[in-house]
Amino acid sequence: MSARFDRLADWLAWQETAHPVKIDLSLGRVRHVLAALAAPLAGVPVITVAGTNGKGSTVAFLDAIYRAAGYRTGVYTSPHLLRYNERVRVAGQDAGDDALCGAFERIDAARGEVSLTYFEWGTLAALDLFAAAGCEVLILEVGLGGRLDAVNAVDADVAVITSVDLDHQHFLGDTREAIGAEKAAIARPGRPLIVTDPVPPASVPGHAERIGAPLWRYGIDYAAAAAEADTWLWTCADDRLRLPRPELAGAAQLRNAASAVLAARLLRARLPVADAALAQGVRQAHIPARFERRGRHPEWLLDVAHNPEAARNLAANLRAQPLPGRTLAVLGMLADKDVAGVIAPLADLIDAWHVAGLDGPRGADAQQLAGQLAAVGVAAVRVHADVAAACRAARQAADAADVGRVLVFGSFHTVEQALCSGVLPAVGDGATL
Repeated sequence: MSARFDRLADWLAWQETAHPVKIDLSLGRVRHVLAALAAPLAGVPVITVAGTNGKGSTVAFLDAIYRAAGYRTGVYTSPHLLRYNERVRVAGQDAGDDALCGAFERIDAARGEVSLTYFEWGTLAALDLFAAAGCEVLILEVGLGGRLDAVNAVDADVAVITSVDLDHQHFLGDTREAIGAEKAAIARPGRPLIVTDPVPPASVPGHAERIGAPLWRYGIDYAAAAAEADTWLWTCADDRLRLPRPELAGAAQLRNAASAVLAARLLRARLPVADAALAQGVRQAHIPARFERRGRHPEWLLDVAHNPEAARNLAANLRAQPLPGRTLAVLGMLADKDVAGVIAPLADLIDAWHVAGLDGPRGADAQQLAGQLAAVGVAAVRVHADVAAACRAARQAADAADVGRVLVFGSFHTVEQALCSGVLPAVGDGATL
């Protein structure tokens, strides 16, 4: 059988429409094709990370820790920011186009008549490439929920739930209890479940108890506490570590780092990690567009916050790290998100808003966003056709006024388009995380 396509862009365009339903949560198709691929992954430790927010950061901490310890990591995340290849990384490097095309070709041959969603193709490609690369630990981020997400076709040796809040209610349920039950299903009997959320819904510990998964709760079984200016203290019973502060900013990042350290501790019989590697990984972990700061006078701040919990965390970070001068915002969001819930925590921190529409069937148009802002009493709003235009207007306003910060947020798509606009300062131009 000849390859269906030669270029990655063609494979991805075809996968977008090859399955009758864009999001079709199920494990049967992935399990069937994974068995047909016969990818040699048996015995490779797996850490699966689910949650409403904090998944990407926790994965970044785990990846950095294990690479600092000398292990060959396989990391699967979603969505990507600029290139699809970011979703699949081996030993810290994005998968190449040829490697992904080869994986897709093997999946196409193995699947027979089984139809796969776009996300299922990507998950299977990641697992295929991790097996081929001889990865020594797999770190897998759940895309949506947990119970029926394609990633859950692989049994986790350690499961991590970062936070539970309202998002994707159409698929996961309208309450934290319902959403927690979906996420808790990544746990396996007899294998640890780490819960970063300080106040998880009862469905999470309830599920762990029903299936016999040892439960580790932040604030009860392990914790993080700020110490001196540049360190923090990780504790778990009698186990204590003084670690450097992460480059990733925000109070939530200490909780995420603490969960990553605990996961490494729980797997140390199979994957020994020295304390020095834990410290190096915590300090060096990097992930773009999570309170990512670029430039000075004004500072540009990029954050993919797109649900109420993430917006509350973003607001807390802004208050903790104030700058003199006015703050402008560039906002673009998807229409199926809780726009009002995202705007509310930030409304009193922003002096002027530049709102932009996002392309595609899920994108909210600029007038819709402006209407949501008006509904909460925000009057200083300018409407733009796209994110690039909003960024140009914000830069012009910043050049002409006392502006200390420009915040770009609301969606991965918003940050992606801002990065491609040519307006933002380059990485290294006063850039920090």
